[in-house]
Amino acid sequence: MPDWDQFEFPASVPGPREATPGTPLSRWLFKHTVQPVGPEAMESTAEQSSWWKVMCLTGVDYFSTLSYLPSIAVLAAGAVSPIATLLIVALTLLGMLPMYRRVAKESPHGQGSVAMLERLLSFWQGKIFVLILLGFVATSWIITITLSSADATVHLIENPLAPDVLDGQAVTITVLLLLVLGGVFLLGFREAVNVAIPLVAVFLGLNAIVIVEGLVRLVTEPVEFEQWVAALTSSGSGFSGIIVPALLAFPLLVLGLSGFETGVSMMPLVASKGATPEERLASRIRNTKKLLTAAAVIMSGFLISSSLVTTILIPAEAFEPGGEANGRALSYLAHDFLGDGFGTVYDISSVLILWFAGASAMAGLINIVPRYLPTYGMAPEWSRSVRPVVLVYTTISILITIAFNADVDAQAGAYATGILAMMVSASFAVLVSAIRRRQRAATVGFAALTLILGYAFIANVIEKPDGITISLFFILGIVTVSIVSRLARTTEIRAERIEFDDAARQFIKDSLVYDSRLSIVANRPGIGDAAEYLQKEHSQRRLNPVPGRADVLFLEINIIDPSEFREVLHVRGVEVDGHRVLRADSPAAPNAIAAILLAMRDATGVRPHAYFEWSEGNPLLHMMRYILLGRGDTPPVVREIIREVENDPDERPVIHVGG
Repeated sequence: MPDWDQFEFPASVPGPREATPGTPLSRWLFKHTVQPVGPEAMESTAEQSSWWKVMCLTGVDYFSTLSYLPSIAVLAAGAVSPIATLLIVALTLLGMLPMYRRVAKESPHGQGSVAMLERLLSFWQGKIFVLILLGFVATSWIITITLSSADATVHLIENPLAPDVLDGQAVTITVLLLLVLGGVFLLGFREAVNVAIPLVAVFLGLNAIVIVEGLVRLVTEPVEFEQWVAALTSSGSGFSGIIVPALLAFPLLVLGLSGFETGVSMMPLVASKGATPEERLASRIRNTKKLLTAAAVIMSGFLISSSLVTTILIPAEAFEPGGEANGRALSYLAHDFLGDGFGTVYDISSVLILWFAGASAMAGLINIVPRYLPTYGMAPEWSRSVRPVVLVYTTISILITIAFNADVDAQAGAYATGILAMMVSASFAVLVSAIRRRQRAATVGFAALTLILGYAFIANVIEKPDGITISLFFILGIVTVSIVSRLARTTEIRAERIEFDDAARQFIKDSLVYDSRLSIVANRPGIGDAAEYLQKEHSQRRLNPVPGRADVLFLEINIIDPSEFREVLHVRGVEVDGHRVLRADSPAAPNAIAAILLAMRDATGVRPHAYFEWSEGNPLLHMMRYILLGRGDTPPVVREIIREVENDPDERPVIHVGG
């Protein structure tokens, strides 16, 4: 018999874990994981890079819009396109940049504005709200992957030097691009960053050459500029004739701001310095703000200059559907100014960056979704692993590409809806934050920004209602998967770790010293006085085979938000008039009881005996109460959880039920 007087019960006991995958393929697949967020969470294990390198990964989406945004601006606003673009730049620097710098500070683990909004609601309302937001996130980023690859295919096929054999092969080419993109992410984040850096550097360099050549021509040959100025003033309606068309074109151009939410979601990839986790987190926030600011300033300069040269130097008819500049204005100028050789190099660069624009969306999905769904119990635990979810997202992207026949226009509505919904949610989140902190200037500014983005969102839904329909399908899909996963995982051990305070450890040790066994009486918390525990002990000794002189410990679980899932259980020891009580807070009583019993067994080598009473009432009602409220007919659920964890019946804690 062990010498229990010398026994030291550990302060922390790991929760039961799934077996580590044994095959080389499994170990490779599950090597990298995304950590959940919380006070007990480990620091991210993701491969990290300097902020400017991560900016290139976010920039493949943000900067790639230069391939098509100038054409959209001219089609939407005509001669006032530079004015409309100037409004977008003002919105970028005065609205979006301050907004996302604040988001980075308040959700520094890569959860984005979703985390800020999650805190507004608790219980199941908060979870459902997050699922809806994640539906828009998935819409935006998955369609970013498919649309960007499809647009890369268009640029490839429409190049004057492209072979005729590529005509009619848009779907096949796009699927191949998606497979290669997925393959890059299977190698790892660092490899994705290393691919993004030269793509962004070359693309921005080529654009700078084309734009500078255009600006030089405007200075040396001012006729076109003078004609443009004359066109602006020819309507005779003055300032309103310029600003109104610019405002009407504004919602379409907001899509050029798509890189901000992705940048915040990639915060775990940003390298930081510091001796403590707190110092490293503060460093990561500062570096992310540098990332956002640098990207915004670079893009603003390119947007204004590209809009000016494309609007003035390209004939209006070339922007019409089927025209040579439609969807590829800067490419048109590259061929026109510097010849088909340079133009082809530009087109190849455009194809590559548009193809890899999906990389920032893929990185965003990998970093944000696993921080929510598995934590809620609404996705399998393996969905925290990077490589399996890359395979899932790549498969979904291929299916969507086939369904839309790799048509860019068919996906544009969903793309715009998802992006604008994310922007509106972010602006509302920072508005609420400013109101709570009683920051008047910030409140006014973010309220105006919310109204502007809300206008753009509503205008887009009216213009392209198919976008909201596609978004609803994504939301429905996420909600369905979440419900099924939650039901399938109800009988899991949810505790990552079980921590016992000094009093709880001493109670367990004293009980072992007394009679070398652990007799645990489960009690639903009531008044908490001595009479309650005395009556409960007498009842259990009458109903269950509790040995007459056995030392008894009471175990109570206080139900907190039952919509939560994963947890660290903190077990406290409390003495009430000689009755020793172990107490813990948990979203679900049966799961917590099972975890604590198994932790006791693992720490002491003694099988605890737990004593319960049967609950009165309909079993189906109890089941629903357990799923929604975390409590029901506890004994059978506790036994089932233990049975699933421990295959050997002789090693399981013993469950006794009477009544």
